[in-house]
Amino acid sequence: MKNKKMMVFGFISAVGISFALSTSLIAKSNAAGQSAEPSLEASRLQSLAKFTKVLSIVEQYNVDALGIDQLVDKSLQGMLSNLDAHSSFMDQKSFDSLKSQTDGEFGGLGITVGMRDNALTVISPIEGTPADKAGIKAGDIILKINDTATLSMNIDDAVGIMRGKPKTPINLTIIRKGAAEPLKFHIIREIITVESVYTRTIDDNILYIRITSFDKKVAADVKEALVKHASKSKGIILDLRNNPGGLLDQAVALTDLFVDEGVIVSQKGRNKSDNISYSATKKATTCRLPLVVMINEGSASASEIVSGAIQDLKRGIIVGKTTFGKGSVQVVMPITDIEAIKLTIARYYLPSGRTIQAVGVTPDVEVDADEIKKHDNNFNIKEADLKKHLQGELEKIDRMIDVTEINATNKTIITKEQLTKDIQLKEGVGIIKALIITKGKE
Repeated sequence: MKNKKMMVFGFISAVGISFALSTSLIAKSNAAGQSAEPSLEASRLQSLAKFTKVLSIVEQYNVDALGIDQLVDKSLQGMLSNLDAHSSFMDQKSFDSLKSQTDGEFGGLGITVGMRDNALTVISPIEGTPADKAGIKAGDIILKINDTATLSMNIDDAVGIMRGKPKTPINLTIIRKGAAEPLKFHIIREIITVESVYTRTIDDNILYIRITSFDKKVAADVKEALVKHASKSKGIILDLRNNPGGLLDQAVALTDLFVDEGVIVSQKGRNKSDNISYSATKKATTCRLPLVVMINEGSASASEIVSGAIQDLKRGIIVGKTTFGKGSVQVVMPITDIEAIKLTIARYYLPSGRTIQAVGVTPDVEVDADEIKKHDNNFNIKEADLKKHLQGELEKIDRMIDVTEINATNKTIITKEQLTKDIQLKEGVGIIKALIITKGKE
C-alpha cells in the first residue's frame, strides 16, 4: 500500500514538475520576443505531462484495478496500432511467437493475414497448405477464430491463436464477397512446408512458372528453370497469384532475371539511412523472351514489387486483378529483453515513383477469376460502417454453412488439361501467344 501511494505521489510530482518546466520555457520564449507558439521542447513536455496525468487518473479511478505496467502496455498497444495497420507493440507472448517463426518448428494453417479497413483479412492462402485445401480465399474476412470474435484483435494476437501444435483443429468463421451467410471452416493444423517454385509447360513452347512465396532460393530456382527450358521456350508465364510476398532481395533478384537496366524498386523513409534504391544489371539478365505476369488480390509485398517493376519498365504484360497493396517496410526493435515494437519505417516505390501501399498494382489486362459468377463491388465496406456490419454477421452464425468438406474434395489444380477452368491463365496464354507471334515478325 505504501509503495502504491509512493508511486501515485511520484506521478503527481512528475506532472507538477513537467507543468512547471513547460510554463518556464514558454515564459522565457515570450519574454525574448519569439513566437507565442510553444517551442518544440515545451510542446513535448506538455504532451508528456498530459499523458502522465491521464495515466495517474486511470490507475486511481478506473473500475478495474490495473497495475501501472498493464496500463503502460495498453497505452503502447493503442499508440502503435493507431499508427498504421502493420505497426504493433509486442509483449513477451507476441515477441516469443514472432521468434518461433524462425527459431522453431510450429503448426499452422498456411495463410498470410493483414488488416484492411480494421478487419482481419486473408491476404492469401499458401498453395498446398491446410487453409488452401479447405478453400480459404484471398480477400476473406476472418470474423471469428474458434469462439473468439476478431473485431478488436490485432494481427499478432490473431496469428498467435491460429498457430498451434500440428494435428490440432481450429475453426474459422469467414465472411466472403458474394456469400449470403458466414462460412465455417474446420481445419487441422500442419507443419507448413511449401514448394516455392514449380514449372510446367503449355503447348510445348510456353514455360509456366508458379511462385507461391519469396523464400531465399526463389531467384536461383527460377533461373535454373529458365536455363533448363531455354531451348524450347518461346514465352514465359510468371504466376504470382496468391503469393503473399517474402524476401525483398529475392523480389529484386527475380526481376533482374528479366530486366536489363533501370530501378526495380526504391525504399523511402523519414531518415535518409532508410532510403535505398535497387537497380537491374545486364549481367544478371537471363531471359529476354515475351513475358506475362499473373496477379490477383492475394498478390502482396514482394509479388507487387516484381509485377509493378515489370509493368513500369514495360518488360511484360500484367494480367489478372488488382493486388493487395502491401508496400511498407517494418522493422522489429527490441525495447527490453522480452518485449519489442514492430514499426513501419519506410514505403516501397516502383520505378515510376508510384507507391504500392493501400493501392496495389492494377493489371494491364483485367480478368476475373470466375468466368461464370459475377459479383458487384458493394461488398467494399467503408471503415466507418465495417464494425456494425461485422457485428451483424456474427448474428448470422447459427445459419452459416460449413464448406470445409466441399472445398477439400473440389480443389482445382492448374494443369494443361484443366486450362479452360482457369479463365485468368487461359487469357494469359492467349496474350503470350500473341506476343510470341509479334516477336517472330520483328
